[in-house]
Amino acid sequence: MIICNLTKLESAVDQIRKTHPKLLAADAALVASALSLTGRHAKAVYEGEYFLWPNDNEKLMQSMSAHLHSINEAIVEATPKKVAKNAVVDEEPVLVNIGLAPNLAAGEELLNTREDLKTLLSDILQAGVEFSYSSADIGWQWALDRANWNTISDGDLSRRIKIKANFTEGAVGSEQGTATKKRTTKKAEEAVVAEVVEAVEAE
Repeated sequence: MIICNLTKLESAVDQIRKTHPKLLAADAALVASALSLTGRHAKAVYEGEYFLWPNDNEKLMQSMSAHLHSINEAIVEATPKKVAKNAVVDEEPVLVNIGLAPNLAAGEELLNTREDLKTLLSDILQAGVEFSYSSADIGWQWALDRANWNTISDGDLSRRIKIKANFTEGAVGSEQGTATKKRTTKKAEEAVVAEVVEAVEAE
């Protein structure tokens, strides 16, 4: 499996040259660039439908709005009405996952008429790729992080709702700089999170 670091393309070039030693250096660079595009412009997968970035931006967000609204209602219902004056409320995030499928067409467009390199790119994706990236490297994650969900969903969404795009369909992803310290939570807060999860899964 080739690891494609979207912020350090030279590492992908090195790996492609090692796995395909007969490939010219210039061609390896082309394939690495194309592979990077398949990750950066990955297709969003939501409820069995594919969405292209950035053309389907509004379409995806409208499709998600009803789901987010129902999650928001579950959070509101599960949140205690009264909180002690000096109590510290630990708001655990409620994750909404969006799939990401490598966009072969985006990579092939870069390779233009090089059918041999297009075949190689397809073979690399079929063998499996690990994309290493920051959140700003992926078009869909960048767009989802900056969407005005309150306007899209016609209401105030809880700040606890976090939308996360994750690679699928033969690719895996590792986001850089996501390590966080573990926090201890009170039983009451854990119960709230459990209730929200159950409400979402019951849909």
